[in-house]
Amino acid sequence: MIPVAKPYLPSREKVDSYIDSIYHTHWLTNNGPLVQKLTQRLADHLGLDANCLVLVANGSLALHLAYKALELKGDVLTTPFSFIATASTLKWEGLNPVFVDIDKDTWNIDPNPMEQSITPDTSAIVPVHVFGNPCDVEAIQLIADKHNLKTVYDASHCFGATLNGESVLKQGDASTISFHATKLFHTVEGGAVITKTKELADKIRTKINFGIDGPDSIGMLGTNAKMSEFHAAVGLAVLDDIERIQTQRQDIWEQYAEALAPKYQLQKRHPAANNNYAYFPILLKDEQVVIDVVAKLAESGVQARRYFYPSLNSLVMFEDGCEASVSSDIASRIVCLPIWPELQSAEVKEVYKLVVGVVGS
Repeated sequence: MIPVAKPYLPSREKVDSYIDSIYHTHWLTNNGPLVQKLTQRLADHLGLDANCLVLVANGSLALHLAYKALELKGDVLTTPFSFIATASTLKWEGLNPVFVDIDKDTWNIDPNPMEQSITPDTSAIVPVHVFGNPCDVEAIQLIADKHNLKTVYDASHCFGATLNGESVLKQGDASTISFHATKLFHTVEGGAVITKTKELADKIRTKINFGIDGPDSIGMLGTNAKMSEFHAAVGLAVLDDIERIQTQRQDIWEQYAEALAPKYQLQKRHPAANNNYAYFPILLKDEQVVIDVVAKLAESGVQARRYFYPSLNSLVMFEDGCEASVSSDIASRIVCLPIWPELQSAEVKEVYKLVVGVVGS
């Protein structure tokens, strides 16, 4: 069986070396020494300010916290081509997701029709850097500034992604990232909020600990969204191996690209961005071809994923009314192929030969 994603597991010895310190301190959660160490190491690795980086329990909570801390209200513009959490976290917070269609080549939210959806009830824009490919951040920021809107980037796929040589996580009033088990970098479950200011980060730090801001003081409404020491221990062990993980992913991505890019449409990358090789999506002729490819791969023990499908504007819980024809089309024709560090060249070849065998050249 070749899964579409396989969590990277660092050596037991490496993980145990970090866990030993937990047994020494008996500090299991609540901003323990390993969480503090991981915060600083991630900031150093990604080129961020540790004062503006807050580790949390998962990527969805990171979105919730960003919305809460920025006090968003009413309508929020976002993309229909994303994982469900982008829109469902908005709805859960009592906000109204307003879907704006995507660009047919980059698959990111399209700034061009965005202003048509802005009303006096609009408070923010929540774009997604789809598959780690940065949005048109300059155009989005111009719109946000013009209409006095906050920007929160769902950067779940963006570990190590850069734009003009700097971390894409620096964009917007806040960016959020997921450290879920299948991500390029993970802490089993986890995530982070990266803010423009230390003041906003400090507000989020208080919110993740029930709103407690002193030994005998609760200064605001909060929740429990802290990362545990055990999750941080895994994260530190994975971070020790991150250069090898990224090199292996790059090698796999390039093997796929060499075989498939001449035949099928790939995502158009931002010209000023790197590629973190987190995913390998391809766009096929029509939905039936996608169904046939996924079925043929499954028959051979290979898992592929229609990611992202369906287009979120089509889900009944949102009742947006936006047709989002480009997103609906892309969502119906896209498939992500397996990519994870230990995937062997022979397995990569097997996967792309199966795809070509169904689709043809």
